[in-house]
Amino acid sequence: MRISKEEFKKLFPNIAKELEGNNGIHLKVDKSRGYNPTVIDFIKRCEKNEEAIEIIDFLEKRGEITKEYAESLRKRIKEKGVRSFADLLSP
Repeated sequence: MRISKEEFKKLFPNIAKELEGNNGIHLKVDKSRGYNPTVIDFIKRCEKNEEAIEIIDFLEKRGEITKEYAESLRKRIKEKGVRSFADLLSP
């Protein structure tokens, strides 16, 4: 069943008001839907090296990152600190 924009407004005035923007009717898109943060995303939110190490340990224990990758992340934190991840894009 298809109805015109005007008929939709008559039938569902409140919904039409919510959907109507400056450029006509549009739907809001949830940009975070389906987003799964990576270990780098979590590390970038840390303020201290110890916090980042805890996250790495946790994700390694759960099998979400490999032992080798966890070791390389720990090494980087030890050598350069957690702030060295600030400008990285997530893999």
